[in-house]
Amino acid sequence: MDFKNLFQKLIPYLSAVIIFLIIGFIYFQPVLEGKELRKGDSLNAWGGKKEIIDYRNATGEDPLWTNSMFGGMPAYQINVDYQAKDMYFFKQLMELHTPDPVRYLLLYLIGFYILMLSLRVNPWLSIAGAVAYAFSTYFIIIIGAGHLWKVNALAFIPPALAGILMVFRGRYLWGGLLATFFLIMELYSNHVQMTYYFAIMVFCLVIFEFYYRLKAKELKQFFRALAVLVAASFIAIAVNNTNLYNSYQYSKSTIRGKSELTIGDKNNKTAGLDKDYATQWSYGIQETLSLLIPNVKGGAGSPQEAVQIVNYVSGGQIKKVDDYYGMEQVDNHHYWGNQPFTAGPVYVGALMMFLFILGLFIVPGRLKWGLLTATILSIMLSWGHHFAGLTNFFLDYVPLYNKFRVVSSILIVVEICVPLLAILAVKKLIDEPDVLKRKIAFGSFNLNIMILPLALTGGLALLLFLFPNLGLDFMSDIETTYFAQIKSGNPDAIGFISQIQSDLINARISIFRADALRSVAFVALGAVLLFLYNRKAINTKMMVLALIVLILADLWPINKRYLNNDSFVAKKDLKLAFNPTQADYEILQMEIQNHPALGAKLQKAATDYKKENRKANQYEMVAAQLWALNMNSDYRVYNKTGGAFQNSSTSYYHKSIGGYHGAKLRRIQELYDYHIEKNNAKVLNMLNARYFIVRSEQGGTHAVYNPDALGAAWLVSNFKLVDNANEEIMSLNAFDPANELIVDKRFADQVKGFVGSVDSLASIKMTHYAPNAIQYEYDSKSEQLAVFSEMYYQPGWNAYVDGKLSPHFRANYVLRAMRLPAGQHKIEFKFEPQAFYVGEKISLASMLLFFALVLGGLAWTLRSYRKKASNES
Repeated sequence: MDFKNLFQKLIPYLSAVIIFLIIGFIYFQPVLEGKELRKGDSLNAWGGKKEIIDYRNATGEDPLWTNSMFGGMPAYQINVDYQAKDMYFFKQLMELHTPDPVRYLLLYLIGFYILMLSLRVNPWLSIAGAVAYAFSTYFIIIIGAGHLWKVNALAFIPPALAGILMVFRGRYLWGGLLATFFLIMELYSNHVQMTYYFAIMVFCLVIFEFYYRLKAKELKQFFRALAVLVAASFIAIAVNNTNLYNSYQYSKSTIRGKSELTIGDKNNKTAGLDKDYATQWSYGIQETLSLLIPNVKGGAGSPQEAVQIVNYVSGGQIKKVDDYYGMEQVDNHHYWGNQPFTAGPVYVGALMMFLFILGLFIVPGRLKWGLLTATILSIMLSWGHHFAGLTNFFLDYVPLYNKFRVVSSILIVVEICVPLLAILAVKKLIDEPDVLKRKIAFGSFNLNIMILPLALTGGLALLLFLFPNLGLDFMSDIETTYFAQIKSGNPDAIGFISQIQSDLINARISIFRADALRSVAFVALGAVLLFLYNRKAINTKMMVLALIVLILADLWPINKRYLNNDSFVAKKDLKLAFNPTQADYEILQMEIQNHPALGAKLQKAATDYKKENRKANQYEMVAAQLWALNMNSDYRVYNKTGGAFQNSSTSYYHKSIGGYHGAKLRRIQELYDYHIEKNNAKVLNMLNARYFIVRSEQGGTHAVYNPDALGAAWLVSNFKLVDNANEEIMSLNAFDPANELIVDKRFADQVKGFVGSVDSLASIKMTHYAPNAIQYEYDSKSEQLAVFSEMYYQPGWNAYVDGKLSPHFRANYVLRAMRLPAGQHKIEFKFEPQAFYVGEKISLASMLLFFALVLGGLAWTLRSYRKKASNES
């Protein structure tokens, strides 16, 4: 083998990886100083998964359930080490053992680079495509936000697409294996919404593939390719079946499943999420221009923040605004779109948009039309309630679409299609330099092929720069409504408020015009670059190098607005985010005071922690006791300081009634909407909220003891049957949870013939706690109804009396209940989802099948290579 020749061939690919590493470490330069990225949602997520990880570390097994959030929920979508995780060895290889967050950028770059190479794009030009994809602003913003499941999913979509396209081009074996491998990785990334949007994109491509094959009378090849891809998808799904199936089962009981309540706005209901909830983050129609001009609606923030300006500005203070970002009084407000808030715009680059539209005119074939269709459809769907006809059709009739929220995130399809077609346009120019000399008919005119792409990008940006009020609004609906209310409520302030509005609009126009002119410049530079190449003033290498530089110059500064060096903190500062609060400390002290025997156990936990971590500080010692307390306690905490169902920080040390998750159980959400949010004490007591966290006078947090919390389990002598979910949830307004049970008539057989009798000596108490296994001791001289302050969930939870499987049922809308016989008994609840255990066996078998196919493919390829070499000799 000629190793020198082989090395020469590998130089472009090795160089690409080196360039990617350099780019990654320069962009995330603080990692070289030992700093870490402060990812907001990742920090928030730690609260939800802390109990799961602690249990796994202590026992070596996954609990599959956690009580740390929402009174209890399956861990399927939080943190489970599925069998398919063994495949992540290959992900680590792609990451090249780089630190967080460099590894995520590297995954983006390598993934799209593979897609480019699969389309026979020049290895150096492929670098440009990879950079354009990776630095699309949304992809960088979600790294900073800590949406790491989404990041991984988006990193594996391009190489999975590469395999799919290879199969349709007749490379069935290695295209199919490539598609299978990256589909496995993409599905394991556990962001089904991104997978779903990817499927929509692929569907658009398949439609045009079918059409072209039909015209060419090549349907046999089409269906052969389709069969290969079905097999690839089947294997990928089988490898990930444990997560997918259990999550599917779980979704039926979550806010993404159908509600049993019929009260409320019926037109707002779907078989999944409510329409207003699903479309809450709808991208504005005007805001879509952010693909070309990043600050068309400002940057990060919330429209509601603008109303704070009134509190800071006195009349006439804002007169002339040249530097909006430098103004202290509005420094926290840079967004005037109609989403509730945003971390930044979806900007794919003015240069990329120009090349994309150019590609529509010069790139031939089915792929172009599939990409255009997917782009247009995803843009219209991203508008959500701003384009209600299409959105409602998808929510009502397209399978699974109503399971997902944040409809604006479908713009990830645009962020794939735009750089893909843009680079294919440059490839076409390299392959056929005379393509730019073509003319296209426009009415009675024959225009150069570059004129329309220039007009639709640079020309549009220039027009809006000159006439910014032409079709654009610089006040959000929220702000307009707010200022109108202020004026109507205080006529004397009309002039003052109008001045603020006028000056604020002028400030925003200044910001917008700066970015509009910037986009004009990058489109012009791109056009000049192509012109120079077409006139042979520069060669291909110079053109590609200049293109890479222009792409970075365009996208890099915009991304730095949202994820920059200030986003990093020292490791010691990051740990401060998990330091126990005053409220945590107070709960710890009250528990020790109320349970003296617990004190010694907690002190031992702190001592053991100190032995393992000699440099542990005071906060870490308290944290060690809180973790031990959480595993030896039977209480819950309700954080009343705001956003209890939007924050999981309380869950880091306690079993919380609140939390943060996009797929919480629907019934706990409905309980929150109808009762918890309204401080229904009866409901809080039945949820065993022993402590409330409130604001202290000093501005921190303070814990308040609730003596009426009913504990982990209790006995009741009465029950009330109700006809449906409506009656069940409304009955919680007027009942005594300590003595009465609300039971849906579906469980009437469980209480049939029960005659309540009061036994003053009867008792039930928790004796052992684990997230997936809880034990109780029960003693009564007569039959009793027991209520357990745990979330009812089926399938999965089984109840045992003295080791014998026994029925349990739902009561009080969300809790578990049992009918228990007289005598002394041991009660156990175990989370035993059989589908999980069966699924893991299927997953292992499917992985073995995949690797067998890879080995078979290698053997077949080697045999073919030897046969060819033999024939040539």
